[in-house]
Amino acid sequence: MAVSYGIPVAQRDEVTRSDFVVKVYQHLILALVAFTAVEAVFLNVGVAKGLYEFISGSGAGWLILMGGFMLVSWLAQSAAHQLQDTQKQYQGLFALVVAEAVIFAPFLYYFFEIQNDGASTVWSAAVITGLGFAGLSAVAYTTRRDLSFLRPVIMWGFVCALVLIVAAVLFGLELGVWFSLAMIALAGASILFRTQQVLHQYPAEAFVGASVQLFASIMMLFWYVLRLLGQMRR
Repeated sequence: MAVSYGIPVAQRDEVTRSDFVVKVYQHLILALVAFTAVEAVFLNVGVAKGLYEFISGSGAGWLILMGGFMLVSWLAQSAAHQLQDTQKQYQGLFALVVAEAVIFAPFLYYFFEIQNDGASTVWSAAVITGLGFAGLSAVAYTTRRDLSFLRPVIMWGFVCALVLIVAAVLFGLELGVWFSLAMIALAGASILFRTQQVLHQYPAEAFVGASVQLFASIMMLFWYVLRLLGQMRR
């Protein structure tokens, strides 16, 4: 999702561009810290356990959780791009943080409470995700190549992935290591595209919406890196 009005920050002076980038990453860090805090609460008060038991009972539980996440995520991203209303932008940002914390809660509960040495897997995935995000961001900011060709690839990739996930839940299929690798590649492509899009299409006032876009991409990368490491350590 991108805003279609305002002068892109890439066409502004260097000071404005630098200030925009700083604000985007400040809000991205804020979102990551808030996610960690909310997730810690969920793990400690039993919310994560409850969600894990909810989705473990049947495939329907996971589909309900995933459907709710997709709806809240769409609404949150829409709100975060309302440039005329700063309050709505921040409501969108924190709504997405909570939605990500909810969808991650049963996943992280499994690693921290059930899988042997799962905590070390989570921290390893976090480090790999951080390094991968930093590297991809550097490429996106320094390359002179237009990465807009990635947009249809990402869109179709997400559609295909969603169909496979729903089919796996309904018919008990196992999405193995190759699926995780493909989704990591798709998340990486999303980071490249969205990072370049943030600079070349977003106006200077849209730093909250820009941070939301990057936050969603980095969380997707984290999810599938963690999934891959979990599969490799079984």
